[in-house]
Amino acid sequence: MSGPLPGPAVDAGVAWLFCPADRPERYAKALSRSDVVILDLEDAVAETAKAGARDAVRALAAAGELDVDRTVLRVNAVGTTHHAEDLAAAAAAGVRRLMVPKAEDPAALAALDHEVVALLETPLGVERAGELAATPTVVALMWGADDLVAAMGGTASRRADGSYRDVVVHARSRTLLAAKAYGRLALDGVHMDIADVDGLRAACEDAVAVGFDAGVAIHPTQVPVIRAAFAPTPERVAWARDLLAAHAAGGVGTHEGRMVDGPIYAQAQRVLALAERTAPGAGHEEGRA
Repeated sequence: MSGPLPGPAVDAGVAWLFCPADRPERYAKALSRSDVVILDLEDAVAETAKAGARDAVRALAAAGELDVDRTVLRVNAVGTTHHAEDLAAAAAAGVRRLMVPKAEDPAALAALDHEVVALLETPLGVERAGELAATPTVVALMWGADDLVAAMGGTASRRADGSYRDVVVHARSRTLLAAKAYGRLALDGVHMDIADVDGLRAACEDAVAVGFDAGVAIHPTQVPVIRAAFAPTPERVAWARDLLAAHAAGGVGTHEGRMVDGPIYAQAQRVLALAERTAPGAGHEEGRA
């Protein structure tokens, strides 16, 4: 279900959506379509427009239009010329949650007076995934493919067939493992090819299968695809309910001819939790005001 993100284990919904901070007229629509909006002061905003984007965030807050419970502000990276001004704008707007790109330094994140979504998209950031996840201010981890490959001097994050290269798969897995090791939310990376609905669906189905908590969209049309992929099928929900009803006492047993034990019960519970999170009315479906 959507809602506030006051701690690392909270359920914040399955579909997050980027929105350029210099396009405040898009914010309300983004908020109506998704569970969490990431207002972006970094990559989505040209260098010459960053000051205006900060002004737009402050203006949204002043007008009472900024939902701080369902908004994360992506600031520019630590050490950049815009970082301090972004933090000042966040404080002025009452933003409680920041996404910090190119996160590498646990101490820098721990010093922030905000909850932090650490975006791992550099070699050092991926190497320090566990340290970053253990940082008290960090509530979630996300990973980024193209920035990572660029930082390594590479030229493409995907192969000709569209699959990620091995180093990107490693970074994705490292992010997920670190997040889960420290009880943080794990956000899957974005799918840059907006028209590739099948590719996005497959990526999201894999994400939910291995334990990611949410997918992140770069365009509103991707949100229903993400939400549908995270929603268990009716058959899977029925399986989970039947299994848990038949084995309420736990232990080792059989169900539909297969052995079941603790890990299988946990998977069934996860299926039911996902069904609740993605049920109609649980989130902010397309078209809902």
